[in-house]
Parts: sequence; C-alpha cells; structure tokens
Amino acid sequence: MKDYQKELAIAKRLAKEAGDIMLGYFNSPASNPTVKTDKTIVTKADTEINSHIIEVLNKETPGYSIWGEEESSIIEDSKYTWVCDPVDGTMPFAKGIPISTFSLALVDENGNSVVGVVYDPFQDRLFEAVRGSGAYLNNTKISVSEQAELDGAYIDEELWINHEEEITFDDPKDVLNKRGAKITTQCSAVIMGCFVAKGSYDAMMFGQGKPEDIAALAVIVTEAGGKVTDLFGNEQRYDTNIKGAIVSNGLLHNKLCEFLKNLNYTSKYIGS
Repeated sequence: MKDYQKELAIAKRLAKEAGDIMLGYFNSPASNPTVKTDKTIVTKADTEINSHIIEVLNKETPGYSIWGEEESSIIEDSKYTWVCDPVDGTMPFAKGIPISTFSLALVDENGNSVVGVVYDPFQDRLFEAVRGSGAYLNNTKISVSEQAELDGAYIDEELWINHEEEITFDDPKDVLNKRGAKITTQCSAVIMGCFVAKGSYDAMMFGQGKPEDIAALAVIVTEAGGKVTDLFGNEQRYDTNIKGAIVSNGLLHNKLCEFLKNLNYTSKYIGS
C-alpha cells in the first residue's frame, strides 16, 4: 500500500512557498485584482502560485495530472491528479482581509483524495492528512466536534448561488437560523472546512462545482472523524467538477442532507 509520504512532503513544502507569495502580495497594489469572465476575482498571487505549482509538480511528480483553479496541466489516463486552489478566498484577500488559504490535494485513479494540505499563512497554520493516517494541525492531531443537533450548531455556508431567477429560493441560512443554528459566510470554504476538522465548527455547506475547494477537505475532514459528500449525501470524485459539498462532523450529516432535500433550489453548477 502506497504511503504517500513523498507527495505529502512536496505538498507541505509547496504550501509554505505559496504562503510566502500570498504574504508578499497581501495589501499590495501589485496584487492587481481583476474580474474574470465568470465574475469572480483573480489576483497576481493566484496566477503566480498556480504557475509555480505546475512548474514544480511537473518536475517532481512527472506523469501526474494537475488541476488548478487558474491553470491546469492534464495528462490523459494519469493515475493521480493534483488538485490546487492557489488562493481560496480571493475576494477577502483582494480586500485585505486575512482569512485566505492555499489548498493542495492528491486524488487517486478512483477519484478519492489521498493527501490533503491546507496552509493559512496569516496565522502559520498547516493542516495536513494522508488517507488512513489521521489529520493534523501543525503536527498536532485534530478531530471533529461532537455536536449532534442543528440547534446550537455552528455552520458555515459558502458560495450558495441560485442562477434561476424564476425559482423561489429558500436560503439555507434563514431556515437554519430558525432551527437554532449559528450561520456564517466567511468567503473561504477551505479554511471553514478546516475549522470543521479541528472541531471549531460543526459543518460547512458549499454550493458550487469546483473540486479545488473541497478536494483537500475530503481527506482532512474525513481523517479527523468527519464526513464529506456532495449536497445530496453521495460520494463523488474530486478530479472533476463536483455537485457542491456538505462537510460535517458526521453527526450532523444526515440531518443536513434531509434539510437540503426540502429546500427549493436550482444551480447551474450542481443540478437540482
């Protein structure tokens, strides 16, 4: 059985290098934020990190595909795919709000995340996991919370977008608030998913189709004792577009799946 220690070491080194690039551009006009065709924001940090990741990984793990948010290097029939979000939380990053992270996962031929590394350079927090070996924050093992009820749960809701204006849309935030949950939106799905892994939050719901936001969480949160599925409670691949995600401590997972089934929503990213 492959232990992935080589890949983990590479991912951790790249995470720190990416963090240095992020800090170098943070609160600097040189970050040059612009709006992409999909209306999301991109900065110089996003593109520089993404290019650096591809350059290094192509040399050190030849034959592996690389899926990046800004740029990819796909090899047909590759057994492994690196999935990278160079700056998760680009909008707060561009506005000088220090909650963004670097995220890198290794996904195997079955679409399972087997290595996950997330780095928060602002507080020097490195989250890591290898499948079957537990999850860690700065070398200390972490685990999810024991919150079993929606009443009193801390839940983060990220990027929930309804693109069909004619459809009546029940915002999960409003409905969950009425059930006693504490709901936030921090505009950084990855760091909030890591907070689920370390027990600070109880769940995070993600409403778009980008695997780079969830791939690392899929192994980090699972190894911390939690659960990660699509929005409908199904397992999914992380080397292709996804159907959103529920990231939870496991105890709340079925409750959130049932709750979402009762909402009236449609998204061009995840179907309905």
